[in-house]
Amino acid sequence: MKTVKFILAALLFVISRTGMSDDLLSVYEQALDADPHLKASEVKIKIGNAQKGQALGQMLPQITASTNWSANSQTLNGLTRDVTNSYGGSRYVVSINQTLLDFPKYWNWERSKAVESQYTLENIQAQQTLLFDVVEKYFGVLEAEDELSFYRSETELTEQQLEQIQKLFDRQLVKITDVYAIEARLDQVKASIIEAEAKLVTAKEALRELTSINSASLAKLRDGIEYKELEGKLEDWLEVAKNENPALAAQQYAIVAADRDVSTQKSKHLPVVELQLTYYNTNTGFQSSRLTTDTDIEVAAINVNVPVFSGGTTTKQTQEAQHKLTLNKLSKEAQLRELIKETSDAFLNSNASVKRIKATQKALESTRKSREAMETGFSYGVETISDVLNAQKEEFKTMRELAQAKYGYVKNRMRFLQAIGTISEENLVEVNNWLEGSSSQNNINKEDLKMETGKSRKIN
Repeated sequence: MKTVKFILAALLFVISRTGMSDDLLSVYEQALDADPHLKASEVKIKIGNAQKGQALGQMLPQITASTNWSANSQTLNGLTRDVTNSYGGSRYVVSINQTLLDFPKYWNWERSKAVESQYTLENIQAQQTLLFDVVEKYFGVLEAEDELSFYRSETELTEQQLEQIQKLFDRQLVKITDVYAIEARLDQVKASIIEAEAKLVTAKEALRELTSINSASLAKLRDGIEYKELEGKLEDWLEVAKNENPALAAQQYAIVAADRDVSTQKSKHLPVVELQLTYYNTNTGFQSSRLTTDTDIEVAAINVNVPVFSGGTTTKQTQEAQHKLTLNKLSKEAQLRELIKETSDAFLNSNASVKRIKATQKALESTRKSREAMETGFSYGVETISDVLNAQKEEFKTMRELAQAKYGYVKNRMRFLQAIGTISEENLVEVNNWLEGSSSQNNINKEDLKMETGKSRKIN
């Protein structure tokens, strides 16, 4: 039944995607499979778990067994003659050692647990970073495509105007300066096209670096989106960021691990107590001398090792650990300051983008009316072609600024969610619904497909 469901979901997904552009979720799926940073963070968790197991294993019973078989030749020097005996020898030893008191081993185990928690949080941070990177680079491509499209539209319109003005000049209805003005503006726009093309190539390469796939086309941001300001006070969100941001939490565990390492080094001055149980069987004695019978020896012992002097090594190791602890604390302070700045910038810029979108939409209406008025005035000989070009230039500029404000809102909103540590795949689905051609049904099909293929990754 699951196989049938998977096939149906896959077919629905393929049919829905046939002839369509890649959307945010499909790009995210590609990035999940390709991102080396996320995969590296997953491997680090396994390393941390292995290190914790090693540290625990040092405190558990250590059992060793050894055996020895030998061919021996013994010569006895006598007064009259030497006597040589050849015989075989064997030894069997089984030993069990159990730590009773060893503080370095205990603190090392505590340190390894903190390191594992640190790696787990770094993995969550890598997942959240990937979510934001997908949004940032995806909309970076859309922004570059729009900028290039606006310049090409302006070029096409300017070329048409140049053709019209050239005909009017041929009929001596306009001045040569009008022709020169349009030609100059056309050259400026063409130069801007070259720069915009370079930006688009760079943006696409940044997205390809993330997914390792060249996306032919991307779904565009649709019209009619309601851009809302982020609610709440910035001070409250800063507290959320301090408590929820996984990178900051990971750094706190790094401090705990470094502190445990200091305890490990300090405790190397303390005695180590160990229980030892040994069974020993042999038929050879000192220097493999031959015994008349096999000998069995059973030993139960308490071993106490008291470190007295190690040439100052332990002291220097303790100092090194203390300095590393200080570095980790300074690193956390730097991360905290950066987090406060990042959260504040994203919060303020996201809300500012909403106001900027509304203001730019009004400005676009004004510039369009101004351009139409200038064209009308030019047709009656009241305005010059330079006035028309300036109005047209201002209108296209406002169109670019409106598109940039919309993309800025999306990116800053996701940047804010990443900073406070709450960004998730649900946020990605929400943004994906803002794209052309997206629907709730398509999203359901994708979730079914992800569940069946085992690729759904939820961030806790």
